[in-house]
Amino acid sequence: MTTADYNNCVDNYADSVYRFILKNLGDEEKARDVVQDSFEKMWIKVNEVSAEKAKSYLFTTAYHTMIDQVRKDRRVESVDDKTFNKHSYTDEYYGLKEIIDQAVAKLPDIQKSVLLLRDYEGYNYKEIGEITGLSEAQVKVYIFRARSFLKNHIGSLDEVL
Repeated sequence: MTTADYNNCVDNYADSVYRFILKNLGDEEKARDVVQDSFEKMWIKVNEVSAEKAKSYLFTTAYHTMIDQVRKDRRVESVDDKTFNKHSYTDEYYGLKEIIDQAVAKLPDIQKSVLLLRDYEGYNYKEIGEITGLSEAQVKVYIFRARSFLKNHIGSLDEVL
């Protein structure tokens, strides 16, 4: 990959990688860090990555970097935060987007990732499998389970509105 190819990759894919990571992490600063780390890793291997595979390499790297960040955050989370969140309550109104975002946030990490890659970023099952290291059948199962959870969690649209 040439420097021009790398710069085109940054121009073409930085926003979509950021959106994908932000939807998964929910933290803008951490999402920016993951995206920056992913581009840095791609730059280090710029001679090994072909321009045709740059998008796939970038999303795969970002996905694995995000998983590492999630694992790190879980180790750091304190018991006090868990206790506080467990007993907190709010009765404020949330819009439909917020309700969907909250439901998506409750999904297991792998289901959330494959669902966002499919429905938000528009990847096909094979591409999602390459990014996540899963088979197409596993991807389909995780997407089905995620959609079933969301359907049951959110319920009918009449109840939400």
